Amino acid sequence: MVGYNADGPARDRVMRLMDDKERIEREIAECNAVLETNNVGMSEPLVDGQGFPRADVDVYRVRQARHRIICLQNDHKEIMRKIESGLAEVHSHLIGVNGEGPSAPPPVVNGNGHAPSMSNGHRHEVERPFATVGMVHDGSPADIAGLKTDDEILQFGSINHANFADMNQVNELVSHSIGQRINVKIRRQEHVMNVTVIPRPWQQPGLLGCQIRRL
Repeated sequence: MVGYNADGPARDRVMRLMDDKERIEREIAECNAVLETNNVGMSEPLVDGQGFPRADVDVYRVRQARHRIICLQNDHKEIMRKIESGLAEVHSHLIGVNGEGPSAPPPVVNGNGHAPSMSNGHRHEVERPFATVGMVHDGSPADIAGLKTDDEILQFGSINHANFADMNQVNELVSHSIGQRINVKIRRQEHVMNVTVIPRPWQQPGLLGCQIRRL
């Protein structure tokens, strides 16, 4: 049986896209660090009441960072779209090569481009979601991470279906992880993928900018 790590142009494209996605996320984090250093977000005014540049803010660097974040967010959305398309192509190829039916489990790819471990030539038991993603606000940490409405959450940091009790677990993990990466495994239609969200204050209330609803 040919695994997901088999060589092929479609797989290679997905791996390159994964690398580009991580590069974009690192650059967004660097730009956000500029804003955090100046104690501003994406929308606070950079001039005082008299219209002069604020003395407590590096106005030039903040404006550059804000502009760059907007551009990178657009790039991130586009690359996530390409990754989804690439995963569909790889999955279609695997079905053709392996003779698997349409119900075969979809390939799982994490942020480093690795497939999950295999046991005795078979995939592990399909994971069960414990929550779904509700509305995602544009420009929010969740949006930057690539989360979309109706994504099913299989893993949120250390939380999964087996140990999930209530939403307080998720809220506490988020509140204790400001500025830190949380790995989130999601299922979107037939695809399973890992994304990385970094909770942080932004121009609207909340640290993620999306709703998470338990199933």
